[in-house]
Amino acid sequence: MSDDDEKVDLDAAEAELAGWGDALEEQGVDGSAPMEDFTGSEGDGEEISLDVVLDVPVSLAMEVGSTMITIRNLLQLTQGSVVELDRLAGETLDVRANGTLIAHGEVVVVNEKFGIRVLDVITPEERIRKIKK
Repeated sequence: MSDDDEKVDLDAAEAELAGWGDALEEQGVDGSAPMEDFTGSEGDGEEISLDVVLDVPVSLAMEVGSTMITIRNLLQLTQGSVVELDRLAGETLDVRANGTLIAHGEVVVVNEKFGIRVLDVITPEERIRKIKK
């Protein structure tokens, strides 16, 4: 299989998803489900529970800021080099779970270790809005 075969036409995929959304909307389905829909009982009377996923590990990262530099400048970094980031001092940090922005926070010190105080949590609706942009 060549690289061209593996490429996905994002416009076509987006159009396909939009078509599904329109079809669901026509049938009166809004595409969201309340959390209680995921904890109930199956047809055979067996209870379904979210407890099975509560112990799945998630990678949590705090992003102070980012920047773009050339490979030349990257290779010239030495001890003591300063890299300017795209955030202002005192600005909130991004809290990411498996690479997805889930909250904003600020740095705190707890028992001589760094920590994060969560200031606001990104709602699922806000995450979806950012994906659609």
